[in-house]
Amino acid sequence: MRKATKTVAMWFGVTAGLAALEHGYFEILQGGARPTGLMFPSWGADVCDPVRAWHACEPAMSILPNFLAIGFLTILLSLAIFVWSGWFIQFRQGGLILILSAIALLLAGGGFFPPVIALVGGLAGIQINRPMSGRASGLTCFAAKLWPWPLIIYLVWTIGQFPFGYFFNDFLKSIMGLGILVILGSLGLSAYTAYAHDLVEAQ
Repeated sequence: MRKATKTVAMWFGVTAGLAALEHGYFEILQGGARPTGLMFPSWGADVCDPVRAWHACEPAMSILPNFLAIGFLTILLSLAIFVWSGWFIQFRQGGLILILSAIALLLAGGGFFPPVIALVGGLAGIQINRPMSGRASGLTCFAAKLWPWPLIIYLVWTIGQFPFGYFFNDFLKSIMGLGILVILGSLGLSAYTAYAHDLVEAQ
């Protein structure tokens, strides 16, 4: 088993599930109202201004007809992704099931970043039980030494931006481009350094 790769897949799925829970909660608060379109802010207009909030009131999309259905399904999928990633991701087809859950979460109303994070976790999960092959190059050995720092950066930034944004909304909004790059970059680097670590460990 690729232990570092399993760690990445697990934490990506767990954090995606937790992040999507928030979407579902605020969608349920909007009751039986219908979304104004395929895409909408998860937080209702009564509690959030998308123009001012650093997270743009957490945009999402859904094919469901009203916020109550959207919210309940989002929460159910979020909990399923959380449990599956935390306890079952290493099983056969564990990664594939997480990928399919990520797609369902996107269509249900779980936002955009949580499904993307779960999707990357699922792609990593597919590799957990595959045998390692080949020899580690110099670049791979260097990447292995970076493990697990990209994952730590991902976790700190993903979790920490919410309390930080509560106190420093305008500042965080001004660097959101950088924040998106940090999340996307740490996703890719976490997966690659985990692979490199597993390859070096296997030799």
